[in-house]
Amino acid sequence: MLGLPSIPAVCLRPRDLRRGAVLTMAFLAAVGAGVYTGCWDREEGATAAAALADAPTAEGPRETGTADRDAVARAVAEAVAEGKSGKKAAQEVVSRSGDRWGTVYDQGEYAAFAEGLDGHWTGVGVWAGRAPDGMIKVDKVQPGSPAARAGLRAGDRLLSVDGHAVTGLAVTDVVALLRGDAGTPVVLNLSRDGADLTETVRREQLRTEPVTVRQRPDGVTVIKVVSFTRGAGDRVKAAVKAAPPGEGVVLDLRGNPGGLVTEAVTAASAFLDGGLVATYDVRGDQRVLYAAKGGDTTRPLVALVDGGTMSAAELVAGALQDRGRAVAVGSRTFGKGSVQMPTELPDGSVAELTVGTYRTPAGRSLDGGGITPDVPAGERVEERAVTVLGGLGVGP
Repeated sequence: MLGLPSIPAVCLRPRDLRRGAVLTMAFLAAVGAGVYTGCWDREEGATAAAALADAPTAEGPRETGTADRDAVARAVAEAVAEGKSGKKAAQEVVSRSGDRWGTVYDQGEYAAFAEGLDGHWTGVGVWAGRAPDGMIKVDKVQPGSPAARAGLRAGDRLLSVDGHAVTGLAVTDVVALLRGDAGTPVVLNLSRDGADLTETVRREQLRTEPVTVRQRPDGVTVIKVVSFTRGAGDRVKAAVKAAPPGEGVVLDLRGNPGGLVTEAVTAASAFLDGGLVATYDVRGDQRVLYAAKGGDTTRPLVALVDGGTMSAAELVAGALQDRGRAVAVGSRTFGKGSVQMPTELPDGSVAELTVGTYRTPAGRSLDGGGITPDVPAGERVEERAVTVLGGLGVGP
């Protein structure tokens, strides 16, 4: 385990640069709220780590657009020896490699990442990403959060945090600026519709409910999965079991940036009776993910997807689509199907480097292409899903 504060034991990490490894599928930084990723949980993660521990220690073949972990480690060691920033040196190597999903965290940032996997964090309630022009754009504001109370909106551009300009920074660096102790203030300078705004908000302990369930008047159960944080898979399974007998289910994965791989597999297992969920490779070494037996294989199912459906959420949608278990309705998904592996660096920082890709049961690589829905729908998507369920023999 890495010597990083507040990292839960269930989020296994490599012991050093050469022995063992745990895969991740990094996908989105949640500014001020930690960074989510696709990470293994304890039981299945331990199996994956054990399997990989016996793999050859040589790097093996690297695909274009991936960083050499040994080169990253050497750059960090040399920078530290010269009294320079090891993290910055690592970021430069990753950037030159063309690894678009490669990320470098310091210890505090990685602890925040791990905290986010539990669905709680200290922050202001803003999710954001970096636009192609380097601007930090607000993608979503958590209802009831300090940011929401201050009037922040999706689409706002974040210019500075406590006077530190953020344009051009990596999102993880913006996360570091926004994090702090609960109750402490942070000054945000933003741009909206050409006008500059300044808001002072106080950080709070925040939490999201990863799965919400509601039953429509027509009997259809809608299961909304915001992210696959810890416990999400079991909540999906419980919601399916509690749904009215014979009625259909809408699994809403829209805007879901992914999460824990094991939680995604558990969620898929709610609708499958064993069998393949996905395959993945680590430097050419093929691995598989299987569903647990005993899922509901007869209830009509529609999966809602859109451009915000990413990574582990795409894994679920792709598995259900390929297995003929669900009809996918909505718009094309993001297309993030690469696999990252965390490596502890000599200065204690952590580099998440791309090492391979995962594929759906039919062998489709989603990286760059995403999932094409069976039924395209841009507006009134849920209503379209209910219509599809009607064609499957349930609903109005």
